[in-house]
Amino acid sequence: MDSRKLVMKRVLILAYDFPPYVSVGGLRPSYWYENFKEMGLFPIVVTRNWNPIHGNALDYIQPSKTKEVEVEETEKGILIKTPYKATLANRLTLKDKNGFFSNLLKKISTGLNEIGQWFLPMGTKYELYKAAENFLKEDRVDIILATGDPFVLFKYASILSGKFNTTWVADYRDLWSNDIAMNTKPIQKKIAQVLEKKYLKNVKLISSVSEYIAAKIKEIVSKKPFVINTNGYDENIFIKNIKANQNSSLLTISMAGTIYNWHPCKLFLKVLSDYLKINPNRKIRINFYGINNIKKTSNIIEQFHNLNYNVKIFPKIPNDELIQELSKSNVLLLFNDYSIMGTKIYDYLALNRKIVLCFENDKEAILLKRKYFKTQSVKGLSESLQADLIRKTNSGIVVKDREHLYKVLHDLCSEFEKKGYIENHTVGAENYSRKVQTEKLIEALKNIK
Repeated sequence: MDSRKLVMKRVLILAYDFPPYVSVGGLRPSYWYENFKEMGLFPIVVTRNWNPIHGNALDYIQPSKTKEVEVEETEKGILIKTPYKATLANRLTLKDKNGFFSNLLKKISTGLNEIGQWFLPMGTKYELYKAAENFLKEDRVDIILATGDPFVLFKYASILSGKFNTTWVADYRDLWSNDIAMNTKPIQKKIAQVLEKKYLKNVKLISSVSEYIAAKIKEIVSKKPFVINTNGYDENIFIKNIKANQNSSLLTISMAGTIYNWHPCKLFLKVLSDYLKINPNRKIRINFYGINNIKKTSNIIEQFHNLNYNVKIFPKIPNDELIQELSKSNVLLLFNDYSIMGTKIYDYLALNRKIVLCFENDKEAILLKRKYFKTQSVKGLSESLQADLIRKTNSGIVVKDREHLYKVLHDLCSEFEKKGYIENHTVGAENYSRKVQTEKLIEALKNIK
């Protein structure tokens, strides 16, 4: 047996999202599994056995291939994969059943699972609890680390902590009861607040991805120690792509990830359409990778007939492949998330491609923010985190409004035609690698008494 394994602190990690499932939430625990041991902690990850065969949102509800728990022991740690059985709602969705009766059954099934998991030994995540419990009956660990959401994992970690007298740590990638979506569900919000307070009573340390999330958690759970470790970028992937050549045939602007309702996507495309009407000889390609609202975005594109050959939408792909595609781009598009930093900006920084952030102070974008962006501000914290970081790292252009975007497009086209690439000089990106950020978490975990 590895002598380091005997002296290292052993960390049991409850993580629902995990590769091969493609999600931002899976990248964080995946990095922990790959790198904890070299940093001095031995990881045991308990996750779901994923079977992603669709390349879209259906992968989240696709049953696993096996009904048995699978255990993999490698030089990096132990990976425990639990089986996933589709719920009635899942099965109806996979069969594309959308009639009135089917939709009613879906709502009932989903409601029973989502509510029942908090009060009964049931639900789609309960297999993780059973596998973790069985492991702890036979093997010792020093820390239980649960990453959420789903936040029912916090419940499981809290119960296991008490049952096996083991320290547990809560890692928040997002907010729980203080999440934006809860603002329109007062009863659900109140129940979530009660559950959050209940299950975090015995937590030893809280980890979160930003100062903002930490501040909002403290409104619910106070007097607990915190450590901030942002998502960052995976330096192991970027080493292979950091020196990749930009596209030289036409100006390529790419964006990856979710397009939210407050994102001025339509405004961006309208300005692009207007620009190309006046400058039809300019060659610009817009690439959207793994966006959520494909139909809505496609409908917007169709409204601007001259963009049909300029804008391309691609399905979700694994993160390392996504980075390869983004590295070929000349410019990376980012929509303003105000007091939320998000994850993709760190990948953008590492690629050293010019970032274009839309918008800082556009009238139409502000109206979208007022209508859809319900995240409350926190006194003392910036409401322009992405713009602040872009300026700090000299990594791109913070676009003020539509008129400014028009000029930016013109300048980018002129530079590309002259040089065949877009120059960029990001500084300090190394400070935002997952390695640097994970070291903060590692230090905090090692110092737990």
